[in-house]
Parts: sequence; C-alpha cells; structure tokens
Amino acid sequence: METKIYVCEACGWEYDEAAGLPDAGIEPGTAWEDVPAGFECPICGVGKDMFSEK
Repeated sequence: METKIYVCEACGWEYDEAAGLPDAGIEPGTAWEDVPAGFECPICGVGKDMFSEK
C-alpha cells in the first residue's frame, strides 16, 4: 500500500499515513480518509479541512 503525507496549511505540520499518530490513537497505516472527522492539528489546532496532500 502506498501511503501519503498531508500537510497542515496553517503551520506546516505533516501527517504521514505510514506513521499514523499513536499518541492521538491513530494507528500507523491509517489512511487520511479514515482519520476521525474531528481531528485537529496537534501543533496549531486547525481542523482536518485545513490539510492538503503533499
């Protein structure tokens, strides 16, 4: 499976599908579309709609 990286347009933090975000309960390998709708950037707090594919 090819994984993608999504970048926060507000602060530049990156969500890597391969790594997930275990501290937030998002397992490695979790596709962006499977990340919960209420996800917020762990750095600046913006919503999922403020991320774009790298």
